[in-house]
Amino acid sequence: MDATPTPPGPAAGAAPAPQGPPAPAAPAPPAGAPRSARVRRLGAPLLSLAAVAAAFAYVATVDPNEPGHYPVCPLLRLTGILCPGCGGLRSAHAFAHGDLPAALGANALGVAAYFLFAGFTALWLVRAWQGGSKPVPALKPAYWWAVGALVGVFTVVRNLPFGSALAP
Repeated sequence: MDATPTPPGPAAGAAPAPQGPPAPAAPAPPAGAPRSARVRRLGAPLLSLAAVAAAFAYVATVDPNEPGHYPVCPLLRLTGILCPGCGGLRSAHAFAHGDLPAALGANALGVAAYFLFAGFTALWLVRAWQGGSKPVPALKPAYWWAVGALVGVFTVVRNLPFGSALAP
């Protein structure tokens, strides 16, 4: 009998295991990956903010109180009824110049929308910075119905004699 020890391994008759370098590990993400993902997430809210800032800058520069700079509201021209947006450009112009009372006088609903947009955009930016997937939680249909009702009431009241304070 041979006293040479047998090396551990596959049983006799089995195919030998292939020898070679170990399988490569998954590639490590590039050093800038988290930063580039953050930049990508911030793209939409920053572009939205830039577009609104550009629109406000334009309206601040081109005075809507002077005739001929902007078209007249089609609903007002055809029916004489003020839509919920009538006075919105004058409101944005006054708001951009820091004249909050004039902005409220031109379109109070517009001023409320400016502040809501600012809050929504701030929340969107914070969530994008932190890695959130959605800008804000989805609102229930009841909230949208309430917003629609508020806009409808605003439109009706500003066209009635006692609601003339809401008219531009």
